Amino acid sequence: MPTSVADLVVRAAAVHTMAGAAPATALAVRDGRVLRAGTDADVRELIGPGTKVLNLGDRAVLPGINDAHLHGAWLGALWPATLFADDGTPGAGPEKPLRTAAERRAAILRAGEILAALGITSYTEPGLGPGEDDGRIGAFGMSVVEQYRELAAEGLLRARVTALWLYGELDGPSTFDTFRTGLTTVDGSSPDPRRLNFRGVKIFADGIPPMRSAYTHHCYADGSHAHLLVGGADDPEREENFTRMVLAAHEAGLQVGVHATGDRAIELMLDAVERAREERDVDLGHYVIHGDLVNAAQLKRMARLGVGLSAQAGIAVRTAGVVDTALGLGSSETAWPLQEALDAGVPLCLTSDAPVLPPDWRKEIAAADQWMGPAEDVRQRMETLLRCYTVHPAQQDGAASWKGTLAPGMAADLCVLSADPYAVTPAELPEVEVDLTVLDGQIVFERSGLFA
Repeated sequence: MPTSVADLVVRAAAVHTMAGAAPATALAVRDGRVLRAGTDADVRELIGPGTKVLNLGDRAVLPGINDAHLHGAWLGALWPATLFADDGTPGAGPEKPLRTAAERRAAILRAGEILAALGITSYTEPGLGPGEDDGRIGAFGMSVVEQYRELAAEGLLRARVTALWLYGELDGPSTFDTFRTGLTTVDGSSPDPRRLNFRGVKIFADGIPPMRSAYTHHCYADGSHAHLLVGGADDPEREENFTRMVLAAHEAGLQVGVHATGDRAIELMLDAVERAREERDVDLGHYVIHGDLVNAAQLKRMARLGVGLSAQAGIAVRTAGVVDTALGLGSSETAWPLQEALDAGVPLCLTSDAPVLPPDWRKEIAAADQWMGPAEDVRQRMETLLRCYTVHPAQQDGAASWKGTLAPGMAADLCVLSADPYAVTPAELPEVEVDLTVLDGQIVFERSGLFA
């Protein structure tokens, strides 16, 4: 008899572990971790009287999906509304302010339901903290942090949450003094670091190209120029204050996620990271958020410095026209170079930025495939894009040693699809249903009582 008996065994047409091995057809789970992946014969000895066995038939199993840039509380408050229209027109979006602790708690729980139904078992809240305590929406301040802490302590979070601290305003300005104060005074403790982890800080370097607020070396079509969102009397002082923020966070051992869409903002961020690594050579997983106008030389630097990219293909598809209007005809053709980022070795995370866009990762994969153009090997393209929602986000979370694949010992976070994603094209993926979601070996979503 084996020394360990499984709590859960799943049998399926394909179990894609994303761990470099050929697809398995069975997976055994114990105590929230993968015990073994292989054939039915490989796991049969792990089945005991108390083992729950799910025969999934023609379905496929993936590691749980990880959306590495998603505003959970805001999503729960707004859904099914989103901020971007399909024509690419950005707007303020509908306002549903979260005024009370009960409303914030309900919004987070609602987000958990929405995401579980999509097979999403991890997400990053990219900006929570004192900078938004007086925000008009109420979805990003310290009161939201406290609700996340309470839900984690009660075991009620239906996804793993990584959070970035925000010491300025969401989509708005910050100063070095408030940033430095935040680094020294904000409590990053968590009742369960595997369910709620305060990993780093977010800095808004600039805005977005359609609003002519991306910090770029190029002149906008109307002759205007943008400035950094960091406080300062002029561009050199703002750039110096931004650099000081990155250096301070790096010295404190915190990951930095920089909202940077303009090439000038991205260059400044990379200069700061390079300087930080010279002073303290440790890879903290810093990354560029959005990176709309990143160029080839910067991608090479990002790969060398270990700087990742968190991008939204759905925004590229929707806003190409308005980017051309803002920066000049043809500008969008070199924006969002997703394939070039992958070719350069940059860890690329595809994300939804929900509720800017819907949190449906299947649609984002389809959008990425559309933006990247035809693939010679469709199966390899699917593999690559799935890694952008599993393996790479786990790396961004600093959690690649325990989640993101289904190798033995890894977290038993599963997304079960109605068909094998490798048997369809990325454009067809949105039609494939999510039938089951498992977090830590426990079922958190089941479609239509399929496995009752």
